[in-house]
Amino acid sequence: MAPHLDAGHLLGTYGYLALFLLVAAESTGIPVPGETMLIAAGVLAGTSHVLDVRWVILTASAAAIAGDNLGYWIGRTGGQRLLERFGRYLRLDERRLALGRWLFARYGGRIVFFGRFVSILRTWAAFLAGVNAMLWESFLLYNALGGITWATAYGLLSYFLGARISELEGPMRLVSVAGLVAALLLVAVAIRKGESRLMATMERSEATSPGDRAR
Repeated sequence: MAPHLDAGHLLGTYGYLALFLLVAAESTGIPVPGETMLIAAGVLAGTSHVLDVRWVILTASAAAIAGDNLGYWIGRTGGQRLLERFGRYLRLDERRLALGRWLFARYGGRIVFFGRFVSILRTWAAFLAGVNAMLWESFLLYNALGGITWATAYGLLSYFLGARISELEGPMRLVSVAGLVAALLLVAVAIRKGESRLMATMERSEATSPGDRAR
């Protein structure tokens, strides 16, 4: 189990640097909670004004783009060897690797853009883009659009949510926090079910049209 991350302490101590490093690391392919840091930074900006939400969004956008590009070049230059050697330590079994390749081969840039909003793909889409030799100019375009959209959406939502929570007191605050936790759990379940459906679709596709992978 990963050690507990005190996002508030890191942001209070290191500010935007902590946000940049965690988001960039997650985007590169390291399984750290970069999105959690973005949400925490947005809430902190909305509740205490220690951070400015505009700089939170700019920092997260820059980190996402920089980290994804580093992940892309790692994947491009030595990704296949790394996957074969270390994939099992990062919970990337053969089925998940096959799912990533299958999705990427069919949807290309859309995976880079929308993958920014899905936990597993956010960490590995850039790396898989490099492994699959996606044209860098195309990758950069979709990557920048996805990173900026993600940082803006999550930064603003957490900023306004944080401002609302800070105004609540007593039982109402507990109810709101409980509702937020429940919503996050529902999203996690939906992502898990979505992954299972994609796995089933991939297996049916490969069973009926094995030649598709060569195109």
